[in-house]
Amino acid sequence: MDRRDVLRFLALGSALPAMPGGVLAAFREIHTSLGSVPSLKIFTPEQNATVIALSDLLIPATDTPGAKSTRVNEFIDRIVADWYSEEERERFLAGLADVDARSERLFQKDFVHASAAQQSEILCALGEEMAEAREALAAAPRGYRGSAAEPAGNFYLMFRELTLTGYFTSEAGFTLQLHEEIIPGRYDGCVPLPSAGPTKGT
Repeated sequence: MDRRDVLRFLALGSALPAMPGGVLAAFREIHTSLGSVPSLKIFTPEQNATVIALSDLLIPATDTPGAKSTRVNEFIDRIVADWYSEEERERFLAGLADVDARSERLFQKDFVHASAAQQSEILCALGEEMAEAREALAAAPRGYRGSAAEPAGNFYLMFRELTLTGYFTSEAGFTLQLHEEIIPGRYDGCVPLPSAGPTKGT
């Protein structure tokens, strides 16, 4: 499975059931590769805590598991470490740093230690900026925006895609929230991928 093909489908979000089997298998493989003990490939503990807090705001636990309990943070860590290009990785990590900088500027504390209301305020601001970027792209002359359907480089858009994909391709997210089977048959993370896997920067 080509890295570009997999990353292209990150933008599908709630349309995950329509993904080709090979793409779903690639995301499933990430989930099933997570060990019983949480581990990180690229995030620092501080970055990981910010990812957990942000993703849990997007998908909190209700009567079904939320982003935190389905280990979406570790899924995102694997994508950023193994599938993102260096440029994409730097952009994502800079976006995480900006979340903390906003929180420090507004509330004199990092995002993780801000109150739930303060965290929600920052998340809403990020969402509004993403919506504005989408509107600007839609209003731009066709030759300027090319074939892009989404604004390139927007951190919140990247994070939202990763969180939705990580959650809805987990066993709990897909079977409990979407009430679907990931591939007809039981949830089995040992489905072989069409190729050897990702290579950085390709």
